[in-house]
Amino acid sequence: MFIQVIQARCSRADELREFGRGWATELGPGATGWLGSTHGVTDDGEFLGIVRFASRAAAEANSARPEQGAWAEKLATYMDGPISFTDHDDVTEFRDGGSDSSGFVQVIRGRVDDAGRLRKLIDDFGTADEMRPDVIGGTLAIGADGAFTETVYFTDEAAARAGEQDEPPADVLAELGWAMDGAAFFDLRDPWFESA
Repeated sequence: MFIQVIQARCSRADELREFGRGWATELGPGATGWLGSTHGVTDDGEFLGIVRFASRAAAEANSARPEQGAWAEKLATYMDGPISFTDHDDVTEFRDGGSDSSGFVQVIRGRVDDAGRLRKLIDDFGTADEMRPDVIGGTLAIGADGAFTETVYFTDEAAARAGEQDEPPADVLAELGWAMDGAAFFDLRDPWFESA
């Protein structure tokens, strides 16, 4: 799997959502290898888009389509500033890999000096369903420089907040502290999803 993360400031969340919903029906059928997308705008106006493709080649082929270029230009008009794009070839799914029925999504962006250690932490978490039953699943995308984007899909925000109150075992807590040191958290309270 390949993930592209799109991020920008946006004060027109409702208009962006309406515009963005058209992509799946208008351009999605021609996007070979597109698997799905998760989008949302935080309360303070930060847009995040997590777009999943079967491979980098599929994503690049989609980007090269003239109709995709025209769509991207129009997308930019809904943003308050420049759009950043981050590509990740190293992707790990955990639990069910997310869900279009998720009521709350949290995107965590940070950087680590040991990608293998972070992958192991996520793998261990993915098999420990009893630790956080509110987590449906998610993806971990890591760049060659250690920059990562973790997207976590929850049943709903209330369950997620309740789950945060349960302190994990000390060894897990220490690993989480290492991984999340300096990371930024983006809460998508009203996410929207598209799937192939």
